[in-house]
Amino acid sequence: MSDRPIIDWPAWSASPPGRYVLEWEQAQLDHVVSDVFGFHALQLGLPQLDSLRENRMPGRGLVLDPASGASEPFRYPWPGDPPGPHHAPAGRSTVWCDLLDLPFESQSVDLIVMPHTLEFTADPHRLLREAERVLMPEGRLVITGFNSLSLWGARQSVGRIANRPFVPAARDPIAFIRLKDWMKLLGFDIERGRFGCYRPPLASDKWMARYAFMEAAGDRWWPIFGAVYMVTAVKRVREMRLVGPIRVRKPVRAPGLAPAATPTTHQEHS
Repeated sequence: MSDRPIIDWPAWSASPPGRYVLEWEQAQLDHVVSDVFGFHALQLGLPQLDSLRENRMPGRGLVLDPASGASEPFRYPWPGDPPGPHHAPAGRSTVWCDLLDLPFESQSVDLIVMPHTLEFTADPHRLLREAERVLMPEGRLVITGFNSLSLWGARQSVGRIANRPFVPAARDPIAFIRLKDWMKLLGFDIERGRFGCYRPPLASDKWMARYAFMEAAGDRWWPIFGAVYMVTAVKRVREMRLVGPIRVRKPVRAPGLAPAATPTTHQEHS
């Protein structure tokens, strides 16, 4: 499986369905990250979204992988390349690295946001393990992705068979239930989950506008069938606890041993 999507993110994000999805996700991320506090926050991939713009941590960075389609439109600055706006987004510290081998110390980051990042890696479970490693205890992990149990997911599956995918992903969407299972196995507690974008997978603004009524209806009547999801989780560090009363054994004298003699002092009176 190639790490390169058939549809690239820059082209898709400028299309009607792309703008529709990214606008919803940007609004959700703005709300979620605004009340997460600490010192260091990272966004892994997808620079079309500024997922940390409402966060107030002093150290905020964008981590991009040169081999991933989720890093476009920015590209790795090879030696000899003249500096340019295509190398890094404005106003962000940018780190170029292999996302499966993050160059950060263990338990050093307070917040990690992965917008569709799992859909552009050959080993999403390994990427989750890396995120768990660098997160501080009680740190937050926020993930967005396409929902396989949706009309968009169905169209994507059919489109990949016909070599005409509808969304830019290098792999099939990861089911929301499977993602939750992976996160729980890594020690995360799911804090909240949210689905959104209930309009059908259409390619024009005109038809997307006609189905605007499905937003409120879908959010109420079929919430798990939204085109995309967002999940927020907290890293828990389990401590060992002793269960039951603690029994303290009194020392027992070995049989056959007499107690040690206690020296006494005798005084003679004349």
